[in-house]
Amino acid sequence: MSFKVTFIGAGSIGFTRGLLRDLLTVPEFRNIEVSFMDINSHNLDMVTELCQRDIKENGLDITISSTTDRREALKGAKYVFCTIRMGGLEAFATDVDIPLKYGVDQCVGDTLCAGGIMYGQRGIAEMLEICRDIRETAAPDVLLLNYSNPMAMLTWACNKYGGVQTIGLCHGVQHGHQQIAQVYGLEKSQVDIICAGINHQTWYISAKHEGKDLTAGLLEAFEKHPEYSRTEKVRIDMLRRFGYYSTESNGHLSEYVPWYRKRPSEIMDWIDLGVWINGETGGYLRVCTEGRNWFETDFPNWMKDPALEYIPEKRGEEHGSFIIEGLETGRVYRGHFNMVNNGVISNLPDDAIIEAPGYVDRNGISMPLVGDLPLGPAAVCNVSISVQRLAVEAGVHGDDKLLRQAFMMDPLVGAVCNPKEIWQMVDEMLVAGEQWLPQYSAAIAEAKERLASGDLIPTNAGNEGAARLKVKSVDEMMQDREAANKNAGESDKGKDREKVQ
Repeated sequence: MSFKVTFIGAGSIGFTRGLLRDLLTVPEFRNIEVSFMDINSHNLDMVTELCQRDIKENGLDITISSTTDRREALKGAKYVFCTIRMGGLEAFATDVDIPLKYGVDQCVGDTLCAGGIMYGQRGIAEMLEICRDIRETAAPDVLLLNYSNPMAMLTWACNKYGGVQTIGLCHGVQHGHQQIAQVYGLEKSQVDIICAGINHQTWYISAKHEGKDLTAGLLEAFEKHPEYSRTEKVRIDMLRRFGYYSTESNGHLSEYVPWYRKRPSEIMDWIDLGVWINGETGGYLRVCTEGRNWFETDFPNWMKDPALEYIPEKRGEEHGSFIIEGLETGRVYRGHFNMVNNGVISNLPDDAIIEAPGYVDRNGISMPLVGDLPLGPAAVCNVSISVQRLAVEAGVHGDDKLLRQAFMMDPLVGAVCNPKEIWQMVDEMLVAGEQWLPQYSAAIAEAKERLASGDLIPTNAGNEGAARLKVKSVDEMMQDREAANKNAGESDKGKDREKVQ
């Protein structure tokens, strides 16, 4: 069995390497074609060298085609993995730092809120270019497997405007599933779930063990858990108020809703600084910065470490390889996928990108009917969907009025800022991202004039947020290589993307 798989943004050393291992663990896939593409040739060379070593050590005869030419990489591809992060750390820093001036304190800033909306504007413009190249060079039945954030916005844009069948993939459901099992003292395989909603706001509307419902006792179980009672306070409070547990981490969830980060004096009541994802201000930016520096320094040691084993016991949980396996071999796979709703969740809009259970086999990807979400979780999702829709239309058409409306409708931005502050913040973020926002050239010119006028609302330019930690130096990270590798791995999906020349 032979077909071509292309990785766009392959400079994600750990993530690309893991996805490739998952694919090549499938016995029928030992002769596939593999192409890596990234605009950062140095990162591309590193990941290619490392993955080629893994392939050789596992006794396979596959030579990775590695190129900075996207159209060349996509030529004839049947499956495309996308893990880009447009703008790299330079743009990411503006997503966190500019909103902080206006009191918007984010942990991640890659899905919703001010940072996620602007990240989407950069990503949408590039994803539509990628879709054009796919249409013109890839196989006719190509499937785009998108791992890039903001997941819902990018997948929405690709399906509606890109002309390419696109499925969004995330591992949040798997992680929450594991937590539910843990608080009951069970193995993950012993708990059957139905999880539905939108990416990063998906709800475990059913959890059962041997046919017995677990949702009724879930709040008590989490409150009694020695770790999660400290680290998942936002998720537990949402469970308390809305009756269902949500997929995403404490830090992520805290910035999607208006209640937990709007008052600086209260933020520490809801977060934990043991791990960045529990709510640290700018936490993901910090670990991404540390991860970039660490990969550069530690790469020679990666080549000395044992190769990854392409065996079933070592296969990861990411959905991508299982989807391709199902489509190509007919083996049935059940997962949770981000797809156009089209009535799957009946009280969310049909055009929205929802995350829900799906099945894959040789006949394709099937999404069974979920029906209505409980009213409270549906209301939370619908607010975010309105923001996503505005942001997608703004990003596709370069409409800065829709962009500003997306900011106004965002739950946390709206809880913290008034309309004049939002208008000025958007001006600043547009100007800061000019090189990655070609669709906004006219709006950016006008924003520059307003910012140069001197008639500006005062901001807190020195605001570091309620819970910001210092970026570790390489020397500090070298004191604990195992911890540094773990930290870097968490930052690796969606490697830095500089301006495309």
